Amino acid sequence: MTTRTANFCIDCADPRALALWWADVVDDFEADEQDEWTDEEAWLAGPLGRDLVFLKVPEPKQVKNRMHVCVRPVDTTRDEEVERLLAHGATMVDDLRQPEEGWAVLADPEGNEFCVLTADAERCGVAQG
Repeated sequence: MTTRTANFCIDCADPRALALWWADVVDDFEADEQDEWTDEEAWLAGPLGRDLVFLKVPEPKQVKNRMHVCVRPVDTTRDEEVERLLAHGATMVDDLRQPEEGWAVLADPEGNEFCVLTADAERCGVAQG
């Protein structure tokens, strides 16, 4: 017997706002069913039928996530992506970046941590630009 991932759920106070924020962060999840979103739930449709689901909860985030999302830039460097996300409303939680390796731990506007990894080209030592 086997199983597979179906959805990745993120608790939040404002599902619509956080779903739209994440839609600007990742390009492999789409906000294509906004008319079906409610005040309690919003989602981004992802690859292979796996969605990012944003669920309204009454309590604010209080401790470190036990599970988190890692993102990898496609057509920019890790450091450029970190700067873009910070300008977009993310906050720096922990900077573990080193040349051509490491990552930055950021938090979305509701405090959910996620990591920004090096781009594939950076990991291979290929200059981007």
